[in-house]
Amino acid sequence: MFRDDTKRIQIGDVVIGGGSPIVVQSMTNTKTEDVKETVAQILRLEAAGCEIIRCAVPTMEAAAALSEIKRQIHIPLVADIHFDYRLAIAAIENGADKIRINPGNIGDSERVRAVVEKAKEKNIPIRVGVNSGSLEKELVEKYGGVTAEGLVESALDKVSLIESFGYDNLVVSIKSSDVMMCVKAHEELAKQCIYPLHVGITEAGTLLAGNIKSSIGLGLIIGQGIGDTIRVSLTGDPAEEIKSAKLILKTLGLRKGGIEVVSCPTCGRTKIDLISLANQVEDMVADIPLDIKVAVMGCVVNGPGEAKEADIGIAGGIGEGLLIKKGEIVKKVKEEELLETLRQELLNWNE
Repeated sequence: MFRDDTKRIQIGDVVIGGGSPIVVQSMTNTKTEDVKETVAQILRLEAAGCEIIRCAVPTMEAAAALSEIKRQIHIPLVADIHFDYRLAIAAIENGADKIRINPGNIGDSERVRAVVEKAKEKNIPIRVGVNSGSLEKELVEKYGGVTAEGLVESALDKVSLIESFGYDNLVVSIKSSDVMMCVKAHEELAKQCIYPLHVGITEAGTLLAGNIKSSIGLGLIIGQGIGDTIRVSLTGDPAEEIKSAKLILKTLGLRKGGIEVVSCPTCGRTKIDLISLANQVEDMVADIPLDIKVAVMGCVVNGPGEAKEADIGIAGGIGEGLLIKKGEIVKKVKEEELLETLRQELLNWNE
């Protein structure tokens, strides 16, 4: 189903599916049992724009910690469960707004039923997660390896099992580190699944590789109108996942707001440390609530012309720089004053 057609599901105070805006998720990498560290990371992710957060729940101590964590944060909390169905029940009892399970690895159908009954009691959504790395042996044999078709069949089988227990408060995710397999699987699943889809490229990799794989995969999937929540999985600081996810959505025209920074590639005409300057500008504008485009140009020769499509920009020269608005030079300042000049212009933009 395309986003407009999927079932609407409520996770805490966030609604997904049924044409709702795509929601950005991430996952903590702290020990969930450490409430202080976990809360600190979640609050930092909230500030970066995270809208739903998932925490690993590998122990009963972690499950118990959820109640205190939830009291100190402001976004829905999802419990990530593997292998032990009792952890899923405990997570729900401790206030999880959603649980993520793979019914295939938490035991027989009666154990799955026990989890579903507890979720039904609290009206908590269940995210049915299937990963290419844990695809059932019989499906690997049936399709001659791990395939998109196998992932889809596995996910739909698990959805049918939970539906057979009389529950349809569901979200579905199928993930693979193989980008094109993941794209194909989502295209097939969307034709057969009425539930909201959580989309991501799993084990995408480090900051560079992970961003490239996630951008291509999510772009191809979401660009077709498939997907209701997303996570950019990166090996690193979860805050980077949020930045990347927001930029992917903005690039696809699915999210507005926030300053977009564009900068020219370096060349032989560059007379300033453009790489450092562009990064400083990007960091500086992160908390300025404007919906405009800012250009950072490396020379005063082509800078004004190349910055015409931006609302405002700066271009560096030897010891001095230009402030540019819509391609027109409005001010010349010393190089060391360039960043602060731009900042003041942005802070007083609507005055």
